[in-house]
Amino acid sequence: MGLIAKDSGGGGNFTPVAPGMHLARCYRIVDMGTQTTDFQGQTKHLQKVMLQFEVHGEDDNGKALVTAKGEPMSISKNFTLSLAEKATLRKDLQAWRGREFTADELRGFELKNVLGVWAMITASKAVGNNGKEYTNIVSINPVPAAIKRSGMPEGFNKLAMFTIDNPDMNLFETFGNGLREKITSSPEWRARNQTPVSKPGAPDSGFDDMDSDIPF
Repeated sequence: MGLIAKDSGGGGNFTPVAPGMHLARCYRIVDMGTQTTDFQGQTKHLQKVMLQFEVHGEDDNGKALVTAKGEPMSISKNFTLSLAEKATLRKDLQAWRGREFTADELRGFELKNVLGVWAMITASKAVGNNGKEYTNIVSINPVPAAIKRSGMPEGFNKLAMFTIDNPDMNLFETFGNGLREKITSSPEWRARNQTPVSKPGAPDSGFDDMDSDIPF
């Protein structure tokens, strides 16, 4: 089963991406399961998903946004898995695709459709509850036609989607400790018990060569 969003009616040595607008490609989707959040005295249990982007761009000094290994930097954004009217996921996907969802799409939209899709993301600095400074994605928009005409770069990362109901444990082991802890703390993960998981050498997702700027 894939990750389907719908209108339900209701640290370390990591170098952050520089603030500003950047060309980016969605290369990974991570199912985080149900997470507990506390906001303004209210506790909520919401299914969360992460979209991860590789960034192709430069900082204000013209320096390429790459890691110490020379690879594209990455940045992610967590969403509640919902297409409800006020949901951030719905807002961002509609801005990215340049049109609103139809009534039929709101009944169930496969998130895998955004894998390999290019976007213009805007990143901004923010301070978390722990006092640390982060760079967050504040908007996701389509790539302007002029940039497409000038030539798009090659995608770098293999496209992948991690789901709790059929987890790729090789992919899971590449996640940071914080993300792994969030996933394993979810009731969906704990409920799996001894459910078989994907094994090394299993067929991949088939996303490897899927690059797209086609509306999704």
